Amino acid sequence: MDGLSGHIIRRLLFLPLTLLIVSFAMFYITRWGPGDPISIYSGQYRDEEAFDRVREQYGLDLPIYQQYRIWLSDIVLHGDFGPSFQYRDRDIPDIIFPKMWVSFRIALFAFILTFFIGIPLGIYAAVKRGSWIDPALIGTFLFFRSIPVLVLVPILVLFLSDRWGLVPPGGFDGMFTASMVIPTIALTVPGIAGVARLARTSTLLAMDDDFVRTARAKGLSEYVVITRHVVRVSVLPIMTTAIGLDLVSLIEGALFIEILLGIPGIGRFVFESVGAQDYNVILAIVMIGTAAFVIANLAVDLMLIVIDPRIRAGQRGLN
Repeated sequence: MDGLSGHIIRRLLFLPLTLLIVSFAMFYITRWGPGDPISIYSGQYRDEEAFDRVREQYGLDLPIYQQYRIWLSDIVLHGDFGPSFQYRDRDIPDIIFPKMWVSFRIALFAFILTFFIGIPLGIYAAVKRGSWIDPALIGTFLFFRSIPVLVLVPILVLFLSDRWGLVPPGGFDGMFTASMVIPTIALTVPGIAGVARLARTSTLLAMDDDFVRTARAKGLSEYVVITRHVVRVSVLPIMTTAIGLDLVSLIEGALFIEILLGIPGIGRFVFESVGAQDYNVILAIVMIGTAAFVIANLAVDLMLIVIDPRIRAGQRGLN
């Protein structure tokens, strides 16, 4: 087994173990939480005998470890996440995948813009080290990062929608529409500072390496040294560190943004499902999100192997 294929296989083998640990923890957390989804869903209706029959029907009267075993076997053998207590006439994938698709399109715009703006700003700030431009750039975006989403979104709605009438105040009409403007700005602006700071630090470290001094000694212009040598090395730590952190911050920010703007995405749906204690929906979202996060990190690792020849050499040396 060569280095690259062996690395991929080893990482993929960890995926089932990761999902097992996450599912075990989340299953017990949701089942041990206060309240009962059956009584919550029933509202003002109260019939304990009917409640007991429904709990027996869904297996909620069994010990927790038996509930987990049945739930896990249904997923592994049949791909069945169980019934939704809110939407009993629909399969869980049919409920959550359209909402995930809405959130994904908004987050994708913000993710791309965060890196396309943050990386050049960080590199430029590093090049301007010692001048007023360096602290001014980083300080400006740190200021925007310090503004909570719960404050930033109403400000954007006030000016861009209510006063200037440029974009709608909420909802979602699809990609490349005016409804994308406010959520994209709210998700992008806070993340630029973190990416820019990391890009600045990585660039400064790369600029002090021996190969950069050698390139300058050969008479190469500063522009060529930065673009062809420094940037390629400084971008690698950003891919390994910032991408994972930015994905987490996007998920966190999407929860509040979708609630405030009335976007029918997965963040808003998670909030509603937690309030309704819809166990199976929450678990399905967590499992799918965990799998997507692990696969995204694997894709980043593969990109690093392709970009950096030193990593490829290290992979070959381990085999």
